[in-house]
Amino acid sequence: MNMKTKFSTLWIVITLNMAFADILSLFVPGIHEELAAFAGDIPITSLMLFGAVKIQIPIAMIFLSRVLNYKINRWANIIASIITIVFVVGGGTLLPHYIFIATIEVACMLLIIWFAWKWTGTSKAIS
Repeated sequence: MNMKTKFSTLWIVITLNMAFADILSLFVPGIHEELAAFAGDIPITSLMLFGAVKIQIPIAMIFLSRVLNYKINRWANIIASIITIVFVVGGGTLLPHYIFIATIEVACMLLIIWFAWKWTGTSKAIS
């Protein structure tokens, strides 16, 4: 598998896991009240906008990983992974399903960082 495909596939896994973590969280009793308490004076719609913006990073990386040139691709994957790890770890909950899914997401992003760091730009994939 070439490196661009590997990056894109990992971003797909991350995006799906992020979506399912949020979907599963909707079914936790009391989560809506907890979100409202967390928001305080910030309108819930503003929090939802922030969530919509932050999910665009991994969604965009699915495509960008396939089309960016080598040098920009390496750094875009590293930077996007670091930013997304901060969102996942800093903006999550301590619910068991979230911790499990977040662990998978962070592991995938650490793989992306590792692959991008080691990528030499040749057509060979890192084994």
